[in-house]
Amino acid sequence: MQSLTASLRVALVTIAVCVVGYTAVSLGVAQAFVAHTANGSLITAADGTIVGSRPIAQKFTDHRYFWPRPSAVDYDGAGAGGSNASPTSTDLTERARSLIALHGATPEKPLPAELAAASGSGLDPHISERAALYQAERVGKARGLSIARIEALVRAHTSAPGGSLTTERVVNVLELNLALDADFR
Repeated sequence: MQSLTASLRVALVTIAVCVVGYTAVSLGVAQAFVAHTANGSLITAADGTIVGSRPIAQKFTDHRYFWPRPSAVDYDGAGAGGSNASPTSTDLTERARSLIALHGATPEKPLPAELAAASGSGLDPHISERAALYQAERVGKARGLSIARIEALVRAHTSAPGGSLTTERVVNVLELNLALDADFR
């Protein structure tokens, strides 16, 4: 009985330190130094309502908006994942063909690969600057705006995720679409 009591005390102390204590310290440090990220990197609209989270893609299908990469999980933030389909899969081939047709790609104007292929998580919120500029004509036409104005907005919202270590510039699709609505109602 004495061993059982000692074992229970050790288990309770271990749980208190490792579960409660560690979690409290981690949460406290996160709130002190990176509160925005620790609280979900939430994005709010101009009226203050929460419209999404910076690291999670959202589905846009209206021609007035930029479209993200395709998602194997239908942009469900509760469960990330790829399709696990082989590159020779007929399902992937058909999806790629339909996306190529939807985007109006031609041999003269090929579709950037990321607009036809899902990311590994299915939730990647970024597309390359090239993929966003590819969509500028469609978005401009749907909104009655010049391509130059749309391209300028895209370039104003790009960033280099690796800083000076990378030349590839990306844009967060949700943030770009919010800027599009704010600038060109």
